[in-house]
Amino acid sequence: MDQPDPRTTREIQFGTRSGRADKTAVISDYVNAGPVILARSCAVSRPFQLIEPLKDRRWEDFLQRHPRSSIFHTKSWLQVLHRTYRYEPVAFTTTPAGKDLENAVVFCVVKSSLVRPRLVSLPFSDHTDLLLDNQNDLSNLLTLLEQGQADEKWKSVEFRPLDCGNRFADWANFRDGANYVIHRLDLRPCLHEIFQGLHKDSIQRKIYRASREGLKYEEGRSDSLLREFYRLTMITRRRQALPPPPFAWFRNVVDCLGEQVTIRVARIGNRAIAAILTLFYKGTLIYKYGCSDARFHNLGAMPFLMWRAIEDAKQRDLSELDLGRSDIDNSGLITFKNRFGATQSRVTYKKFPGSKADRGNQNWQLRVAKRVFAAMPERVLVLAGKLLYPHIG
Repeated sequence: MDQPDPRTTREIQFGTRSGRADKTAVISDYVNAGPVILARSCAVSRPFQLIEPLKDRRWEDFLQRHPRSSIFHTKSWLQVLHRTYRYEPVAFTTTPAGKDLENAVVFCVVKSSLVRPRLVSLPFSDHTDLLLDNQNDLSNLLTLLEQGQADEKWKSVEFRPLDCGNRFADWANFRDGANYVIHRLDLRPCLHEIFQGLHKDSIQRKIYRASREGLKYEEGRSDSLLREFYRLTMITRRRQALPPPPFAWFRNVVDCLGEQVTIRVARIGNRAIAAILTLFYKGTLIYKYGCSDARFHNLGAMPFLMWRAIEDAKQRDLSELDLGRSDIDNSGLITFKNRFGATQSRVTYKKFPGSKADRGNQNWQLRVAKRVFAAMPERVLVLAGKLLYPHIG
């Protein structure tokens, strides 16, 4: 049995609104008080331990054993978040030190000079299931987290569950947050059957069109491919009136995830006109980012790239394609993913404290921000991304 590294439990400082030294919280002390804090919620409480996934030697083995773990739980992904934005990954578990991990809920501590500490599970991740298996443990954890917010140890807590959003009935005082649509495609049928499930006009014909137009396909993780991908990302974000993530984010994705990352580029001649970035973990291929030059959309480059990714997944004997999340009001993207024959489901984040008014305010703020971003020169828009993303989480 792997023993936990003694460095995996340490004091992590959470500042408060006042910033006074006497009100600085030590999260490890707080978690170790779990049985006392949770006494009112259950007759016998299992105390929660705080561990650091990046240093705990048990973490990856636990993820391999757990059926709901994803790429977003892995040390590699957590390292990307830490390297790029200095977010501190922490996890709560009821497993005692020295035992194989049985459960865990991972967060990043999102804090900066502009925002008070928040717990997010996980930032810049489409979904992160709680790797818990019973309602009682969840209820105890929610109580602990609510008390921490009341004690000003963190401003808020957000979960981004996938399957377990419906697995647990009682979320206590946590309210529904942002809503998204998730698409997943079953890759177990043969390749011919999957192709027949694609929309004939919107997807199949565009794949054939790309072939007739002589589109070239290239994949890999080289610096040149990464820079072409980022150039197309900037074009796409400009079209969407949003700042692009910093280049360092994508560089760290490639460096930390290594062979789990593939950049796929479509060219007409020598010109890159579309690209996607995919990840894979266990039996799943994940479509994480896509970008394109709208002047060449009629050539069918995006369906062409997605089909090449599906062919690759079949060669790897993967069982599922996770097409990622879509904003609930992005009907065009939702329709595009539906036309691949993917199954559509709703994902609802959970937040404390939270209200419907919060979601309305966020939508209003985004609309205003887009008008500002749309007027920015490209260099200023890129700089805005570098400055803003660390505070968003």
